[in-house]
Amino acid sequence: MPEFVFVIGVNFAVLIGTMLALWLISVAIGDVSFIDSFWAAGFVLVAFVTHFLTPDGDAQRKLLLLAITTVWGLRLAGYLLWRWRKEGPDKRYVALLGKAKGNPHITSLTKVFLLQGVLLWVVSLPVQLGQVPAQPAGVSWLAWAGAALAIIGIFFESVGDWQMARFKGNPDNAGKVMDQGLWRYTRHPNYFGDACVWWGLFLIAAETTLGLFAIAGPLLLTFLLVQWSGAALLERRLKRSRPEYEAYIRRTSSFIPMPPRRDSGETA
Repeated sequence: MPEFVFVIGVNFAVLIGTMLALWLISVAIGDVSFIDSFWAAGFVLVAFVTHFLTPDGDAQRKLLLLAITTVWGLRLAGYLLWRWRKEGPDKRYVALLGKAKGNPHITSLTKVFLLQGVLLWVVSLPVQLGQVPAQPAGVSWLAWAGAALAIIGIFFESVGDWQMARFKGNPDNAGKVMDQGLWRYTRHPNYFGDACVWWGLFLIAAETTLGLFAIAGPLLLTFLLVQWSGAALLERRLKRSRPEYEAYIRRTSSFIPMPPRRDSGETA
């Protein structure tokens, strides 16, 4: 059996087993919202499992992938856990389970925990395949470019989350649109930062032929952030609840940071 097949197979089993355990906890407490925190922490778990499964992998590449994933994942997991404890159940999950036909616990198992486990497994391919022994050994300019991109991503996501938390923590901003700081240049600095991190990790893995196949990870994540569960879902809700949001859309880049446009009142 090729080593990479063994590695991704073990990680799949670990993630599914962990998701089943977390699902049982959600049934006991009556809330699934903490899964968002594990979405981030789960990547750290995969990175460490892979690290121990690949003792012959290139040490420098492995350390780079492990360090970046750990810093990104623990920061995001901590923030999402804090947000859940502060704000309570996520309205998206409440709506999903409220519309469930049949047993809502079965819906949460299949459409929340197991689905996210599979998605996490695919997105984390750069961290998995990048640590498997492959040629060339060592890291070159491509890996360092990837590390730089990932650091930029961590900056955007961390600062964006901090700025949003401060904005929402001010009672005077209730019902208003956040258009300050990084949010003045992109409507989703946190999602942009997330994408940068995983494209950066892919560049580190892509120095090897095997790592090139990990492109499925950042491609899937970008689709999730832009078209499915991230920006698209959030903006549909904000258009309904924030009258000013349409004007914000007209003057602010949707994803990649750009200077604000002059709001002419025309639909972008």
